[in-house]
Amino acid sequence: MGLLNGTYGASGSSCKDGSVAEVARLMTFVDADDEVPDARRISVSARHEAVLDDGRRVLLMDDRGWSESGPPNIWVETSVQEIMDTTRAVVGPDEPFGGRSHQDMEADHWAQLAGVLGGHGIAADARDLKRLPHDVVLSERLLARVGHDPNDAVQP
Repeated sequence: MGLLNGTYGASGSSCKDGSVAEVARLMTFVDADDEVPDARRISVSARHEAVLDDGRRVLLMDDRGWSESGPPNIWVETSVQEIMDTTRAVVGPDEPFGGRSHQDMEADHWAQLAGVLGGHGIAADARDLKRLPHDVVLSERLLARVGHDPNDAVQP
């Protein structure tokens, strides 16, 4: 995992301007995950990041996504809101398994993300991460597939 924009800063230590970086929001970038579009199958990849208050971003997960099969023109039949809702579910917390509760899975998920940030020198409390805004940004290619104008200034 790595940084996509800028350099890592450590919470508790000074950045170039002497300030301490904190996580301001979570952001997930979503794109169509197939080279050749299939009218009966949606395949999507998601890249989940923490956005720091100084604008830098830290990659939290890049191994998430989903596929779905359905009727012809499934892309057009799928709403932007459905994709955004599924995106938020796919990046976690995961569903319980092996006798684990929803609370266990949720606690582990947020602790894991806090651990990733900690590995980059950014102190973050799991409970605080859970309360942050979570933006979902759809790629132009994905928006075009669902019939949304990628040039529309309003991002869903």
